[in-house]
Amino acid sequence: MFSKSRINEPGPKAEAEKPKAPETPVTKPTMEFTPSPAPKGKAAVSVLSSDLTVVGNLRTTGDIQVEGTVEGDIRAHLLTVGESATIRGEIVADDIVVNGRVVGRVRGLKVRLTSTARVEGDIIHKTIAIESGAHFEGSVQRQEDPLAAGRTQNGSARMEAPAPAPAAVVNSKG
Repeated sequence: MFSKSRINEPGPKAEAEKPKAPETPVTKPTMEFTPSPAPKGKAAVSVLSSDLTVVGNLRTTGDIQVEGTVEGDIRAHLLTVGESATIRGEIVADDIVVNGRVVGRVRGLKVRLTSTARVEGDIIHKTIAIESGAHFEGSVQRQEDPLAAGRTQNGSARMEAPAPAPAAVVNSKG
């Protein structure tokens, strides 16, 4: 009386009757991280905190703000010496702002000693500004290209010692 229809019947017979479609490879979705290129604009300032002491030379084409102690030479684009900072070594930068202590030669296109600055060493500059209250002991020399001082034409350091400069003591406390 009642019979099953073969159309709705699951099993191998029903699948065998269907024409097979060509199989396409199944790919799993992947998440790839492609870092975006660094912005061509200005990089962030590198900050050396007040509890940090660095023994060695620092070199960057970017900007550095020193709040701690550096015993070595520093070369940067913009160097800011914080009020709590002490640098023992030569500093060379396009733009130098000294709020703290520097013991060593300072070479920069634009050098600024603020009222809290203490510099013991010679300053070679293109332009300089010394605020009232700054302590400075050394000589000041203006050069068109102060960044090239102490270098040969190919960029390597000269071996001979620099000629002694006349000492000058400036205390512009007012």
